[in-house]
Amino acid sequence: MTYITGFLTPVKAEDRERYIRSAEASWPFFHRNGCLHHHESWGVDIPDGHTTDFNRAVKKEEGEVVVLAWLVWPDKKTADDAWARMMDDPDMQNLDMPFDGKRMMWGGFETIFERRP
Repeated sequence: MTYITGFLTPVKAEDRERYIRSAEASWPFFHRNGCLHHHESWGVDIPDGHTTDFNRAVKKEEGEVVVLAWLVWPDKKTADDAWARMMDDPDMQNLDMPFDGKRMMWGGFETIFERRP
């Protein structure tokens, strides 16, 4: 089964196009290093929860939007190898990242169920 790297981050609404350009610029690196699919989602219906929610998870501030993104890899080793190579890739080091990385969260997930029509 596939391996997923998931991300949640706040982005200023005014930086939407800049964020999209950043995602577009990162895709060639990920694809070249084995990524099967790259998905970026701009939050449009993020309700406040009673105990926790996406907004509180990233400490969203006024004028920001929550972005949910994920990368699909064939396996964990491919993802780990890509992340290790990213540290030495000058294109990735110079990538414009229009968000507060201190409020970004990410993690790796093993797929346990997947179906497609």
